[in-house]
Parts: sequence; structure tokens; C-alpha cells
Amino acid sequence: MSKGLVIAIDGSAGSGKSTSAKLIAKKLGYVYIDTGAMYRAITYLALENEAINDESRIIELARKCKIDLDYKDGEVIVLLNDKNVSKEIRLAEVNSHVSDVSKISEVRKVLVEKQREMGAKGNGVVMEGRDIGTVVFPNADVKIFLTASLDIRANRRTKEYIQNGSKVLVDDIKSNLSNRDKIDSNRNDSPLTKASDAVEVDTTNVTINEQVNLILEEVKKIAVKKNIQLEIKN
Repeated sequence: MSKGLVIAIDGSAGSGKSTSAKLIAKKLGYVYIDTGAMYRAITYLALENEAINDESRIIELARKCKIDLDYKDGEVIVLLNDKNVSKEIRLAEVNSHVSDVSKISEVRKVLVEKQREMGAKGNGVVMEGRDIGTVVFPNADVKIFLTASLDIRANRRTKEYIQNGSKVLVDDIKSNLSNRDKIDSNRNDSPLTKASDAVEVDTTNVTINEQVNLILEEVKKIAVKKNIQLEIKN
């Protein structure tokens, strides 16, 4: 990883992690890794195998499955056992169970190992999730922690569902996000928390371009300190 930076972007659901990470990776020509999509893939697999309430079975599925991520034309391509499940993992049913699956310690251990392997392949990586700066890459060069108000996050997520053809109520999404926040922040293994050396960015009242530029400014500062040359694309 000597030729590039490891950039960790953490935050709660709807805070803008995915959108920011994609754009930053594109601008820098870095590898983009959506760790949340990996947990969603395991959740989808558990639902497909009618094992969503069987923790030992979920762990077994996580250990045996093959997950590959690609990023093409602005979209994350998720291959689960060589099957494209990019759309399926975004369904509301997956969304309602993913935090419960994510809090299973053995599942996290399996996926963290996969994430580290993915991150080690590139000359510069942007990885986003909930425990990247604290667990997956605690020595990341750049650590960003995104926050936003619950109302704003609920509105953003509702728009995403509507764009994907799902009919949802913003109040239901708000309730789901609030519940996910509690589960993610209070789980025993790798809870959602800001790393002590992370830079916090509140995205409530900023546009996505402003958000990306704020993060890029932090990236530039670290690149100068580490004498790493960046090629930022428009």
C-alpha cells in the first residue's frame, strides 16, 4: 500500500458513506470497497436459506460463501457465489435484518478478514462501513466519521427506495434507522463508534459535492505529510 493511502469512512446508515466513498475513489483512482454490501449479502443468503433466526447456520453460510465486489459505471456489483445479487441485497427485507446479522461476532470475523484481503490488493483504497477505522484498518492513513440528523438520513434512504421501485413510508424508514443505530452502536463486537483520531464531518446541511470536498481536503493534508502524490480527477 506504499503507493497510495488507506482511507476509512465510517458512519451510520444514510450519513452519506457510500456516495462519498464512491466519488472519492473515482477521483483518486483508488479501489472502492463497500463493506456494508458484504453484510447485506450474508443477510440475503440467510433469508434465502430460511436461516435468518439460526445464528450457527448464518455463521456457516458466511464461512463457506464467496463474495466478490466490483465497481462499474457508478454502481457496486456484488457477486455472491458468482451470482449477481446487487439489487436483491437492497430490498427492504434485507435492510430490516442486516443489523442483527452484522452483530454476530463470528460473521464479523469472517468478513473483516475478507475486507483486509481486498484492501491489500490495491495501490490505494477507500473503504466504508461502521468499523473500518476502529477494527478493519485501525492504522488507516485517513479516518473520516460521518454524521447526519435522523430526519435527513430517513429522507435520503426513502428516496433511494422510491428510486429503486419500492414503496415505503418515511416514518417506517426513520424507525428502522433508529433501531439500527441502537443495535450498531451497542453491539459487543465492533460497535459503530468514532475512532479517536477520526475527523468528524456532519453531512446534515451540506451537498454531496461539499461533503466530498471536505473529505478530500483531509486526504490532501495526509498525502502531503506522507509525501504521497495524488492525481485528483474532476
